[in-house]
Amino acid sequence: MSKAADKRSIFARRLAQARLSRGLTQAQLGVLAGMEVEVASPRINQYERGVHEPRSAMAKQLAQALGIPPAFLYTEDELLAKVLLHWPSLTKKKKRELVKALESPPTK
Repeated sequence: MSKAADKRSIFARRLAQARLSRGLTQAQLGVLAGMEVEVASPRINQYERGVHEPRSAMAKQLAQALGIPPAFLYTEDELLAKVLLHWPSLTKKKKRELVKALESPPTK
């Protein structure tokens, strides 16, 4: 299915993207996020299909289990999504350098 034809919510698409990039099954992700084994796979499946969207507390638990900022699950901007995926692996120094570069006036 093409991205244009994908009618799922941005949350559903980003959750699946992050889970697959981490090599986790739906059941594994659910358990890592604190769900009972019996409901983990069906609940993640419903989230990824866009049938249901979790409450903010569960979204934060899912992000933590995936090692990503919760904002990744909601951004529609592809470039920002890439930055957010890399953010946790950056050192404090690199994060400061990035922010400083973004705040600096453009050079001519």
